Amino acid sequence: MTRRLTLALPSKGRLREPSWALLEASGVAPQEPGERVLQAHCRNADIDLLFVRADDVPEYVQDSVVDCGITGLDLVAERDSSVEVLLRLGFGTCSLQAAVSMEDSAMKLSDLEGRRIATSHPRIAAKVLAERGVSADLVQVAGSVEISPRLGLADAIIDLVSTGSTLRTNGLRSIGVLFESEAVLVGRTGSTDHEARRTLTTLLGSVINARANRYLLCNVAKERLSEVTAVLPTKGSPTVMDLATPGIVAVHALVPAAEIWSLLPKLAACGATSILTLPVERMVP
Repeated sequence: MTRRLTLALPSKGRLREPSWALLEASGVAPQEPGERVLQAHCRNADIDLLFVRADDVPEYVQDSVVDCGITGLDLVAERDSSVEVLLRLGFGTCSLQAAVSMEDSAMKLSDLEGRRIATSHPRIAAKVLAERGVSADLVQVAGSVEISPRLGLADAIIDLVSTGSTLRTNGLRSIGVLFESEAVLVGRTGSTDHEARRTLTTLLGSVINARANRYLLCNVAKERLSEVTAVLPTKGSPTVMDLATPGIVAVHALVPAAEIWSLLPKLAACGATSILTLPVERMVP
């Protein structure tokens, strides 16, 4: 990098640890901060880290306090800040959902017409409900949104949902998804520092790509090679090498990690042997 890049990271919450792990996996080697440390440096990269609330990252990036930041896509949309998404990071996935009590008769978003709805994302909620033609009274709540119906504050809620266990615990059920979110790397819109941002995006992207793939190796008789290559879910051509044993070749390929479960039995049925799958550390397409 030609100059030091400033990067905002979540100081707490569900995005903090995965963000830290992503930096370490990319080879940036950040210095471990203490409980109250707000700034840190990377030992082998020209990157300075600033630890702030994930909610504040879009504003810090927009105002050029930092060059880039990691936050949730829902927070970017809710703050409506002048930032651009540079990279989707593949963790922190969740969705903004509307939910009502188990006893409520509402079954879909349109059933919320005229209702009083508690939410910590009023901007997104208002926009999506308006797009769906639903008129409702939104009540902004910061934290513990799920308790609102039980307290009589609202008839329904619109809140982030990961697994749905919190909804069930509070006697609620989902009736529709308004917005899909995940952790993202953002940069200021209109920034001219393309080289530094491109380097950071490439580093982090190489880890994200690697996590989604596995390096597969197997041996197969030449006469059945076409069967094996036919079932491989690869974008390009696999590598095929002759082995010391006549008539046997080794096949090497990158395959999606999500397809390993169904792929291995298919390879075995095609006569493949000595099948190995290995994790990939980094991968630049």
